[in-house]
Amino acid sequence: MERQGSRKHDSDGSGSRPMDEPGEAEIRMQLDRILTSTEFDVPTRVRQFLSYVVEQTLAGHADRIKAYSVAVEVFGRDANFDIQNDPVVRIEAGRLRRALERYYLLAGSLDQVLIEIPKGGYVPHFCWRLDHSSHSQLRSLPAAQPTPQPRPGFADLRRLSYLLKRPLLTGSAIALAIVTVLAFTWSSDLSRPDASSNDPAQPEGPSLIVKSFANLTRTSEGDIYAAGLSEEILAQLARFKELTVFGRETSNALSPGASAPEIRRQFGSRYILEGSIRMFDGRLRVTSRVLDGETSAIIWSDAYDANLRTSSIVDIEVSIASKVAAAVAQPYGILFRAPPASSLARPLPSFEAYQCSVRFYRYRNLPSEGEHAPTRDCLERMVARYPDHSTSWAMLSYLYLDEDRFDLNRRPGSPTPAERARDAAQRAVRLDPQNVRALQALMTVLFFSNEPAEALRIGARALTLNPNDAELLGEFGSRVAQAGDWKRGAALLEEAMARNPGHSDYYAGLLAFAAYMQGDVERAVELIRQADLQRFPIYHFAAALIFARAGLNVEAAQSRSEFLKLRRNFFNDFDGELNKRNFNARDRAILIQGAIQAGFPVKPSLADGSK
Repeated sequence: MERQGSRKHDSDGSGSRPMDEPGEAEIRMQLDRILTSTEFDVPTRVRQFLSYVVEQTLAGHADRIKAYSVAVEVFGRDANFDIQNDPVVRIEAGRLRRALERYYLLAGSLDQVLIEIPKGGYVPHFCWRLDHSSHSQLRSLPAAQPTPQPRPGFADLRRLSYLLKRPLLTGSAIALAIVTVLAFTWSSDLSRPDASSNDPAQPEGPSLIVKSFANLTRTSEGDIYAAGLSEEILAQLARFKELTVFGRETSNALSPGASAPEIRRQFGSRYILEGSIRMFDGRLRVTSRVLDGETSAIIWSDAYDANLRTSSIVDIEVSIASKVAAAVAQPYGILFRAPPASSLARPLPSFEAYQCSVRFYRYRNLPSEGEHAPTRDCLERMVARYPDHSTSWAMLSYLYLDEDRFDLNRRPGSPTPAERARDAAQRAVRLDPQNVRALQALMTVLFFSNEPAEALRIGARALTLNPNDAELLGEFGSRVAQAGDWKRGAALLEEAMARNPGHSDYYAGLLAFAAYMQGDVERAVELIRQADLQRFPIYHFAAALIFARAGLNVEAAQSRSEFLKLRRNFFNDFDGELNKRNFNARDRAILIQGAIQAGFPVKPSLADGSK
């Protein structure tokens, strides 16, 4: 993030501040926005911690914000508080920093006022995210709408995990009765996520049943933890629209000892997710795995450890459920890899839709002319057969857009590729306004239609719906970077790579370009060499610029030759290509000079700054 500088106070304690930094009203408005966001999911005392340090700083008392004062005035410690032996402030400060970072990556992705707690102290810094004089369009956007709050029953269940620690509430019968009652009250909330999936006009992707997690500790407290974790995983998985997730009622109908083939025969589910929890010595271990319903083969498994003494069960549940959902259900996760050969002969009604999805993500991983045409054809057959399937329209929008931006298998005539892409994306969103893939497609189309502010607003909305979707996170990060915020865009791309290491070539290429645009040539060279995108033309353009800047002339010449072979007409309208991608004046100048340095045929009118 580009910063204008940290807040400083006059020596008289008046709190006056430079004109190019946020004012008190703007900071307090931002504080309220953070505290009311569902993405800022922290205990009350952490919220009080943030409010305290902000208000003290605005009042000119930043010098009083020490561990001792926070412990006494926020956390209620007495005057004999021992800083050395009680780490409460340090622990809660770490939680606050992580919560702020998450908020600004997700719900606050377009907020222009930053509130940060730098490591090494507890005094907040306030600054603008972008240059305050040249980004008024982005700053004027409304904040992304938060996702709905969980129903009271869900929140009550989580609070019960704490209450059950009390001696009077340790009976397993009481605990299980409470869970049963609460489960009944929310039973209509997370049934099958896409009600239309039973409609014959809707194709289905891979289907999954989540079995209730087993409590191997066999305590009432463990029962609550296992139930809460199962519920959180169901909620996280339901956000992925390419996946059909059977609801709570189906999961509860399973007998604990039912085998994968039995579940498949009874419900038709292709995959089964199951797991267990074990508590010991203040720690929690969660294991989870996915089984193939036909063969009972384990196709994925993982284990997660957490410290119950330093983290709340709410934080633990959300963190583990997010990791499981990202590994299993994201577009490049285990369920969307190429299906086993044995299944190709099975005449499943929805199998063509699954094949189209697999083909689409394979194309997105390695974009090429050879993959583009058959993927487009497959998706066009899908929308002809299932005209109300939002995700197929969203995927098809990308294929139309790539005809234009990458010059792949362009169809002549009217409507133009850009017009077809926009129509498909808008139709996808109309069919399902909560479909993250539809919103992602519309974001991308709008960005390449010279509407970056609206594109980023829609992208931020999509991220609030599903922050675990690495495909969306990478796309959004790429657009944020291209809009000029290279540092923040790179941070989002790094997170996407961490969530989805199997897509690392694509992310490495984008991160290499981001490093180049920030002047970190050594990092750019390292990353571009990690990426293996030989069939992707823009990769060779970025590589040529990076190698030329690093003085690696042989590699630069090779990359230049490959790019011109694949995009021979690109420099006929280099200015138009830059405009299409919304590069600002600074970045345009860097790219034009970089292209000249790399030996590309840049027109003299661009080289001297005219058109």
